[in-house]
Amino acid sequence: MTSRVLLVSPASSPALRQARFYDGLGALDASGAARARAAADDLPRAERVVRSPGARCQETAVELGLAAGELPELAGLDAGRWRGRTLEEVGGAEPEAVMRWLTDPDSAPHGGESVRALCQRVGAWLESAREGARTLAVVEPDVVRAVVVHALALPPETFWRLDVLPLTVTELSGRSGRWNLRLGRPLGGDATPPPESGRSRAGQ
Repeated sequence: MTSRVLLVSPASSPALRQARFYDGLGALDASGAARARAAADDLPRAERVVRSPGARCQETAVELGLAAGELPELAGLDAGRWRGRTLEEVGGAEPEAVMRWLTDPDSAPHGGESVRALCQRVGAWLESAREGARTLAVVEPDVVRAVVVHALALPPETFWRLDVLPLTVTELSGRSGRWNLRLGRPLGGDATPPPESGRSRAGQ
């Protein structure tokens, strides 16, 4: 039996555009909400629909017309005392700490969660999704990265080399103890990302 997991990244938000460490509170911007509404008819079908905690995944699910249950295990990376601050601010105040965070997957200088811990947490959820109905999950971009790292057994150092654009679908199919990956496609057929669209490391 083949298992399928479809990951939808949230629409654009001020936190993404400002390269801000997400604190779960920032809502979508007007253009992101409009793009999500326009993409609702392009969603794949799924029997189970879940989402990351936080305002932008909740609002993205609503704009897409989804009744998604919140799963704490799909929360984005906990950036500890850096939450709500921009990458520029933190980099100016703690350049060495930011460098360790970006290069060492076991580092958590912010007092929150390391990249390796995130990949392990999200990987455990992915393995639990092997059984049962097709799952669609509206999740933070760093959750998409962590899923890809786990599914393909990549070194966790590759986490920051994966870009996840807003409102894209990444599909995984699992069978015989392994996962295959179909890279993210834009919902609604719009392959052009919005200006300053979520390539930031902090906002994602």
